[in-house]
Amino acid sequence: METPIKKMNTTSKANERIAIAVIWAAAIFVLALLVSIIVHILFNGLPYITWEFLTQIPRNMGRDGGVSSTIVGTFLITIVAIAIALPMGIGTAFYLAEYTRENIVTKIIRFSAESLAGIPSIVYGLFGFIFFVISLDLGWSILSGGLTLALMILPTIIRTSEEAIRAVPVVFREVSYSLGATKFQTIFKAVFPSAMRGIVNGTILSIGRCVAETAAVILTAGSALRMPSSLSSPTRTMAVHFYILAREGISMENAYGTAALIMIIIFLINIVANTIVNRFIAKSR
Repeated sequence: METPIKKMNTTSKANERIAIAVIWAAAIFVLALLVSIIVHILFNGLPYITWEFLTQIPRNMGRDGGVSSTIVGTFLITIVAIAIALPMGIGTAFYLAEYTRENIVTKIIRFSAESLAGIPSIVYGLFGFIFFVISLDLGWSILSGGLTLALMILPTIIRTSEEAIRAVPVVFREVSYSLGATKFQTIFKAVFPSAMRGIVNGTILSIGRCVAETAAVILTAGSALRMPSSLSSPTRTMAVHFYILAREGISMENAYGTAALIMIIIFLINIVANTIVNRFIAKSR
């Protein structure tokens, strides 16, 4: 006769197997969905990525030509956004994690960052249009778009960097202090290298959001097809170019080619960033 304990163990094992099966099924479904999307875009887009496609400026509303000006515009807007948001975000994260104790100020900062992270991008775009484009008289420009995107990605950088910093073992700090290091030396030599991977992961997520953003960029950077000559020039990013081509039905071939190029660029950014981080960590050790 089966005892209650054995019966309970049998039921627990059965529930565990069911839970594991559900988890695996969910993981396989998500992976299959992701792979199908990537394969579909690459299959339809790679044939149209040629040297002319990469080097020519879009013509005839994007129906002809390539995407060279959109590549430059995407690169410049992303550089402006990261150059502004990254030092501010990392500095805020170190301030919250290393220089303050839990109080009303830190709670307000964290709550503000979490609230800003949940705001739709179109709201950021409307704010950027009113404040940067009109009030500061920057016009539709790379600078207006970069400043707006910097506000968008700042909460992500703060939260991911703070979590990475707090994940560094306390013993690293204690050993550094025991050797006579100052607070700044401890942060720079012990904490920052250990938190580098998490900080870079947050930065990559932010770069991906900048590259893929459309609504906020249209309202602040415009959608000019010509090659930008300065930070005050209007421009069209690759994501905006893809959106306009697909929405208006101008050229699905160029739309697929642009989408495939965006995926390839983000993939290369991930590879390069992780390679640099691995070398930096190995050198630090």
